[in-house]
Amino acid sequence: MSDPDNPAPDTSAEKPTEAWATGDEPITGPQRSYLDTLARETGEEVPEGLSKAQASELIDELQQRSPRVQ
Repeated sequence: MSDPDNPAPDTSAEKPTEAWATGDEPITGPQRSYLDTLARETGEEVPEGLSKAQASELIDELQQRSPRVQ
């Protein structure tokens, strides 16, 4: 039963990438691999030296243009 005075936390909300504690760390291997796939599908190039946060933002952008993700 839900309590209107104490609603359940929204677990679907994501933190903005600029608020990530590890967002400035280098891109991870899985991120790089997925970005390479998306870049191939969209005809884009993946810049060198991306951070985790930048990679995540680029993944979101390229997913919007990828025929596979539609």
